[in-house]
Order: sequence, then structure tokens, then C-alpha cells
Amino acid sequence: MLKLAIDFGTSVTKIYKIGSGIVLAESTCVTVQKETGEIRAFGNEAKRLLGKTAELTDVCFPVYEGEIVNERYAAALLEYFLGKIVRRTFAVEVLFCVPCAASAQLREKYCRVAKSVGLSRVRFAETPYLVALGQDVPLSESNPVFALDIGAGKTSAAVFSLDGVIAGLTMNVGGNNMDVHIIDHIAETYNLKIGSQTSEKLKNTVGSLIPSDNQSTIINGRDITTGNPRSVAVSSSDILFPIRIYADKIAEYAGLVLRKLPAEVSAAMVKNGVFLAGGVAGIAGFGDYMADKLGMEIHVTGDPQMAVVLGGGRAIGNQSLLARIEME
Repeated sequence: MLKLAIDFGTSVTKIYKIGSGIVLAESTCVTVQKETGEIRAFGNEAKRLLGKTAELTDVCFPVYEGEIVNERYAAALLEYFLGKIVRRTFAVEVLFCVPCAASAQLREKYCRVAKSVGLSRVRFAETPYLVALGQDVPLSESNPVFALDIGAGKTSAAVFSLDGVIAGLTMNVGGNNMDVHIIDHIAETYNLKIGSQTSEKLKNTVGSLIPSDNQSTIINGRDITTGNPRSVAVSSSDILFPIRIYADKIAEYAGLVLRKLPAEVSAAMVKNGVFLAGGVAGIAGFGDYMADKLGMEIHVTGDPQMAVVLGGGRAIGNQSLLARIEME
């Protein structure tokens, strides 16, 4: 039986295939003709059309803030992705990477989508466990781990061991919130309207939590007053404010988790630190900023956006481990 781990993310879907590693990382979106509902483009091709389509075409995101909001489009997109990597004559077992404490209703949606595309067996694991596995953190009953998965639409924070989650929560805060706030900040500061792709690119190229950082780039947009196209140079310090707002919010929620811990577990956290994953964790200075806020050592893998699906691949490839961490 072929085994896959799938991180069906708000922004990007990642798939790990046992025997091959990470085989897909593509935008979780489709373009749809409004009148007929017909899907015209999938994945990265659809994402490139964001903000550029005619009135009769929409760019749709079937996963929003970690939830499947349109099962038909989600199934069509998943079938498209699977067609790139799987010969459908195989039986396929899938581990879906889901937010901490994902509801039974959310998992039922995943099961319906999986069934509609012919997946034979579906299992679930919460992303904080997979963050740890994706960074080769040893899991045991006696050594609790604190992990933060900062996605585009949701952030999951949990302290756990192989005995289960000790304290955790999932919040509707993530990279997309930063993107929206950057759009508003650029409009207020430069009188320039930019789109979501430009905002995301700006965050990923010059976004930084280092106050002295002086990276800069040129962005293009529409002058709000005249309506004419215009370009401006934007530096890291120019977008520090909107990035810091959400970094502070994530630190605040992480602090809530820490305050729920028994004293002995808190002592272990001081020793072990916090393991971060998600694209936001790759922002320059993010790890150091969180370390200052939480007063703990921060661990960030070389490619934080892939940590969860990498951990999912390691879990589904180890049945005894998966039996300990999967959601019932």
C-alpha cells in the first residue's frame, strides 16, 4: 500500500510520499468560472491569476484558516495533486496533518473529501507532534515538548509527550493576517494599493523583526489618489510594525499555553525550549524575537514551512509511533 502524508494548508499543500520524500508543494487554490462553477486552473497556475482575472472568473481557496470551506473544490484540487504523484491503481493510505484539537466535524470533512477521490484509508495527526518529528526531536512519555506550527490561517501551540497533549490551543492567527495588515500599512504609509501576492512577496523577501535590518525592494501598485500605476521602495523597517503585531499575538497565545502547565513540565520547557514551524518562522529575526518574548530557547529548522509534512512522513512510515500520536 502506498503511504502519503498530506498537509492540506490554507496557502500551500505539501505531500510526502514514503520512499520519495516531499513530492509536492503547491498553492491550495483554484480558479472558477462564476456562471458555471467550472474549475479552470489548479494550484500554482491558479495562484498566478490572483488579482488578474476577469469579472467572470474567481480565484477560490477551498481551505481557510485550517478548515475545509468548499468540499467540492477541495476534492477536485486534491485529485489534481494526487494525479501528479500517484498511479491510481495503487491503494493509498493517507495521514492528514490537522490543527491541534481538530474537531470531529473537520475530520469528517477530510474523510468525505478523501473518499470522493478514492483514498482507501485516512488517519489524522495534530501538527505540533509533526513539528517535533520534522525536526528529529525524540518523543517519549517522560520528556515533554513544546511546538508551535504557524500556518497561513491558523497557529497551533501545544506541549505534549507520547502520553498526549498536556496543554494546547489553536488560534486563527497566521501569515495571511500579516499579509492583510501589510496591505493596509502600505496604503496608509505610501498611498499605494497593493495586492495579496505583492504583500506576501514583500513579507517573504524583506520582512524582518531585526530593528536594524535595512533590506529593501521595489514594489508596484496603484496610486490610491490618482489611480495610476506607481512603484515605491520599501525596506524591512517600513513593514516592521505589521509583522511585529502578529508576532506579539503569537507570543501571547504561546504564553497562555505555558501558564497552564504543571510546575515540573514548566521546568522541562526551560530546558528543552520551543520548536517552531511554518513559513512565518522563516522571517529574519523571528526566532530571536520569540526567544526574548518567552524567555526560552527557540529552535527553527532550516526549512520551517516543510517541517510539518516532513514529520507526517516520518509518522506514517512508523506504525508504532503513529499509533501513539494519531487522533482517534
